[in-house]
Amino acid sequence: MKDITIITSYFPPETGAASNRIHHLAEGLQQLGYKVSVVTPLPNYPTGRIFEGFRGKFNHVSEENGVTVHRLWIFASNSKNKLLRLLAMLSYSISLLWFFIRNTLPKKVIVQSPPLLVAFTCMLFLRSKKRKLILNVSDLWPIAGLELGAFQKNFSYRVLERIEKFNYQHANLILGQSEEILSHVLSIAPNQDTFLYRNFPNFIPPELPETASETKTLKLVYAGLLGIAQGIYSLCAQLDFEGIELHLYGSGAEQSKIEAFIAKHPHLPIAYHGQVGRQELHRVLLQYDVTIIPLLNRIYGSVPSKIFEYAKLGLPMLYFGGGEGESLIKHHKLGWTAEAGNYQNLNKVLSAIKKETLSHQFKTDIQDSARTHFDFNRQLQQLSKVI
Repeated sequence: MKDITIITSYFPPETGAASNRIHHLAEGLQQLGYKVSVVTPLPNYPTGRIFEGFRGKFNHVSEENGVTVHRLWIFASNSKNKLLRLLAMLSYSISLLWFFIRNTLPKKVIVQSPPLLVAFTCMLFLRSKKRKLILNVSDLWPIAGLELGAFQKNFSYRVLERIEKFNYQHANLILGQSEEILSHVLSIAPNQDTFLYRNFPNFIPPELPETASETKTLKLVYAGLLGIAQGIYSLCAQLDFEGIELHLYGSGAEQSKIEAFIAKHPHLPIAYHGQVGRQELHRVLLQYDVTIIPLLNRIYGSVPSKIFEYAKLGLPMLYFGGGEGESLIKHHKLGWTAEAGNYQNLNKVLSAIKKETLSHQFKTDIQDSARTHFDFNRQLQQLSKVI
C-alpha cells in the first residue's frame, strides 16, 4: 500500500469548503489504495476557539474511516488583529516542526496553501530528493489579500511574495483549483509541473422536488461563510426586495452585523436561519428557487466550490463575483450572472428571473451537467496518475 500524508489547516469536524475539499481528497485517495494520514490543527474554525472535546490537549490522534488524523496544538484565533492571526499561523508551524522531528513522513506529501507560512514551513523542512512535495493551491496569496484590502504593497507584502515564490519553486507538483491559479503559478515558476484540481464535491444528492413552491415570490438563498469577502451585509442593504425574499445560513465575521440589520429592518423579507450541518443543508436548500454566490470584490484565481456543490444538487445559481466562476456558470448553463459589485445590475437580473423558468427539467439539466463535467471520482483517478 502506498503511503501519503496531507498537511492542512482545515479538516472536519470544522465546516466550510476548505475542510470538505481536503476531507474528500483524503477519503478518495484511501479508497484508491493509499494509506492516508492527515496532519491538521486541533479543530477551531470558524469560531477561533478549540472545539469542545479537544480543549486542553496538546495533540490528538484518531482513525477516521481508514484515515489516520493527527491534530496538533494551535494558538486559535479568528481575530481581525493581524498580529494575533500571524501568531496562530506561527504556532501551527511550530507544532508542525515538532511533528516532523518526532515522526517519519512518507515519500509523498500534499501540502495545502494558503496559509503561506504553513506551506513555507513544509516546503523548507520537508525538502528531500527522496520525497515528492505536492502543493495544493486553493487561493492566491498574497494577491487575494491585496485585492481584499487586507494587505498593502509594503515590505511585509514583498516578504510574502518571496515566500510564495519559494513555495512554488520547491514543490515537485502544484495543484491549482482554477486556470487562473495555474497561470499565475507558471508566471512565477515557468518550468513547474501543474495539475488542474477543481473543488468537486463527493456526495449523493437528495432527490429533486417534483414541484416548485406555489408562491409567486422568488425565494433566494445564501449559505456559507458570512465573511467580509462575501459581502452579505452589503447584499442585505442593497437588494431590491420587490417580489423577493432572502434566506441566510451560516456564520462568520459579519454575522452580528447582519443580525442587527435584520432587527433594525423588520419590514424586509430577510430570514437568518443560523448554521446547519452539511447533509441537512443539502435538503434545506432544495426548498428555495435560486441560490446566490456573491463576492464583494472579484478575487483573481478564486472559483467558489459552491458552484460545483450546488450544480450537483440541481440548484439554479445567480453568480455575483466575476472572473472564472462567472465563465463556468455561463458555459455550463447553471443559472445567471450579474456584474461583480454592481448592485443595480444584480437587481435587474433578479427582476428578470421568472418562477416558471425554474422547472424540474431545468434543475435536472443542471445536475446532468454536473455529472458530466464535475465528476469527483474521474478527476481523482486522473490525479492519482500524476502524484
